[in-house]
Amino acid sequence: MRLLAVAWWAMSAPLVIAVTPGSPAALAGVEPGDEILALNGEVPRDIIEYRLLTDEAELTLDISRGGLELQLEMLKAVGEPLGAEIQSALFDQVRTCDNHCEFCFIYQLPPGMRQSLYLKDDDYRLSFLYGNFTTLTRFTEADFERVVTERISPLHVSIHATDPDIRSTLLRNRRGATSLRWLRALLDHGIEIHGQIVVCPDRNNGEILDDTLAGILDQFPELASICVVPLGVSRYNTEEAMRPHTRTEALDVVRTVEDWQEVFRLTLGHRLVFAADEYYLLADVAFPEPAAYEGFPMHEDGVGMARTFELEFNGEVESPTGVATGFFAWVDGAPPEGYRAPRSLPAPDGGGHTVSLRPSARAPIGILTGPYGASILGPLVAALQRDDIRIIEVENQYFGGNTGVAGLMTGSDLARTLSGEPDGHRYLLPDVCLSQGRFLDGTTPEDLPRPVEVVPTDGIALRAALEQR
Repeated sequence: MRLLAVAWWAMSAPLVIAVTPGSPAALAGVEPGDEILALNGEVPRDIIEYRLLTDEAELTLDISRGGLELQLEMLKAVGEPLGAEIQSALFDQVRTCDNHCEFCFIYQLPPGMRQSLYLKDDDYRLSFLYGNFTTLTRFTEADFERVVTERISPLHVSIHATDPDIRSTLLRNRRGATSLRWLRALLDHGIEIHGQIVVCPDRNNGEILDDTLAGILDQFPELASICVVPLGVSRYNTEEAMRPHTRTEALDVVRTVEDWQEVFRLTLGHRLVFAADEYYLLADVAFPEPAAYEGFPMHEDGVGMARTFELEFNGEVESPTGVATGFFAWVDGAPPEGYRAPRSLPAPDGGGHTVSLRPSARAPIGILTGPYGASILGPLVAALQRDDIRIIEVENQYFGGNTGVAGLMTGSDLARTLSGEPDGHRYLLPDVCLSQGRFLDGTTPEDLPRPVEVVPTDGIALRAALEQR
């Protein structure tokens, strides 16, 4: 794996990439391309501090424009947005990850991808902004003071195991044995935290998973929620011990989680822990009823997505729950404000999805998705009793292994699949596999051999696209 050059994450000034017309920034004379050197004399380290500083009513901006340093003054309402879109979330050094987990997906990426995708982070700020999970092994007293003082919440923490020796072994980092002390301290100060357990066969499943959930009840009962997710294994995996779950192992995880849900419900008043949808697909058992997800607190992490999609598709909710923006959200497409970002470029037709040379509205429809998406969409589409709609399952040869989510579909796999499909049909593509109009392999929908319609990844949008006739 190749990490980024140091220069990529060196301290830099916030760069303005867009200014909202009529906004305080526009009225003060801020222009795209300006670098903001200071706000009221203070240099922000990240978008969090930038937002706090720009909440003030009176602002003095020191900017650099074309090599010249200027000072702009502005008056606005307290809390009114400045109206200047900033290029990145962090202006100082990214807190990189010094763990060496066997199951880390970054180590399993194919060569030749964009350089930014190979960066491993362990930065609590990206946990807050994008929902990234941090192990807290690089968390410091200064970080703790800032999180508590500025109420940087919620955070997302990778637990994996509560036994210190097992956790340090999983992380391949001796600090893994002690870093959960920060989790206890953050909970003591009222910081909302969502936990994650990546389960690896023969490493932290079975009795160890039971012990971990018992340890959470004993040590960290104030956690907001916990997701239990399976490891991902690509064809570039070099760790011989890392392998996908068997059906029996997946079923055991589901049963363990359901048993502990009842324990947590009786002792804490809520289920607390949830298994990822992928486990139910691997185990070939039905998903829990929507009420069992208790508001879908871990939806962004693949927990309850199938049920929310079903509710959306069947018209049982008025608005989408929201979709995860992908494993690489913070480096590849989401804005610095956070991870709920549009995945595709603005729609040229002004509608809800991007269209390129749309075929006839009455043409047969093919829905492009990964193997997991096909399992979920199949029954929903079949219930429509329409013979003009088919699911097109896209095998992920780019990553290989057990990669089956729609968010990791690439242009090369889609192109291979679409080359065998007929011309003149409508092909619907979920936008979750795009970041600013690009696939992870750097290609775009325009590179595909058939025109596609990029549709927001929710049941409401898909149903609307299918009903266009």
